[in-house]
Amino acid sequence: MLSKLAYLTLCRSIQVLMLLARGDAEKDLEILVLRHQLTVLRRHTPCPRLEPADRALLAALSRALPRERWSCFLVKPDTLLRWHRRLVAGAWTYPHRQTGRPPLNPDVQQLIVRLAKENPTWGYQRIKGELQRLGVHVSATAIRTTLRRHGLDPAPRRASGSWQVFLRQQAAGIVACDFFTVDTVFLRRLYVLFFIEHDTRRVHLAGVTANPDSRWVTQQVRNLLLVLEERGRRVRFMLRDRDARFTHAFDDVFRSEGGEVLVTPVQAPKANAYAERWVRTVRAECLDWLLIVGRTHLEQVLRVYVERYDRHRPHRSLGLEAPDRPAGLAVVGEDQAGEVRRHDLLGGLLHEYRPAA
Repeated sequence: MLSKLAYLTLCRSIQVLMLLARGDAEKDLEILVLRHQLTVLRRHTPCPRLEPADRALLAALSRALPRERWSCFLVKPDTLLRWHRRLVAGAWTYPHRQTGRPPLNPDVQQLIVRLAKENPTWGYQRIKGELQRLGVHVSATAIRTTLRRHGLDPAPRRASGSWQVFLRQQAAGIVACDFFTVDTVFLRRLYVLFFIEHDTRRVHLAGVTANPDSRWVTQQVRNLLLVLEERGRRVRFMLRDRDARFTHAFDDVFRSEGGEVLVTPVQAPKANAYAERWVRTVRAECLDWLLIVGRTHLEQVLRVYVERYDRHRPHRSLGLEAPDRPAGLAVVGEDQAGEVRRHDLLGGLLHEYRPAA
């Protein structure tokens, strides 16, 4: 704006110098023509659009022109006076200095909001105590202000849960199991038994065999219970279909641990949707792109894929996190861009991206 105003001022100054060298009769005739053109323009454009540089120049010229001659301007006299007051105010306005306490760091605000959302029953003092334990010192008033800005109510009203949260809490302790088949390059059919936890989406590869008899299936269930016991997990419900390989011995193993077996209805694959969806995922991302030679080869491929699925692959139902994600809170500044390295799996079929150390 300043450069444009200087340019307009220079142009008008040159025009004034040129007018001084001309006669009065010629100037009077030109003024008459310009007034008539101005009248025509006012009829077609009642309210012209002026830029800030135009306003500043007209306001400055109005101070040098007698007020009785202001009728030549396109705007009203009050408008010219208002423009001039703005110029004076802008010239004498000092830079605004913000008073009071500085705002919280955006990363600290995100941490406060995260603690409040993940723990609906926590009040301001409880969140303040957790932040102090993490080395972040924030007052309870600042926590309350931050939560209000993000539309979060106090603890009693914030504790009302949604259907999504309620169903996810009910999913804890539910494990689904199923078989799927893979044909090798020698047209030999192999059977894969797997288990998937509903709440965490963690997959447990039980084993691969060509003859899945009742004894083998029951032994895989015992192995699963040992693994879950080491993780501190308890199975309340086991969801399975009506496959003949799941015998009474299979069910007795869970009942001996205090669990209950849920059998899906006949020809109702949607009743075991989590297991069916994982079969589709492993086929679309891995098995459909490989030629399996034998049982050992299939076991190696599935173990690599399951490890990536549990530890690295993002899940939409888990907020784009992995089932075995680290439980620690995010460190301030960890989202800064840096070098990213690619790690290939299964001969380059799968890629994992990790920040360089």
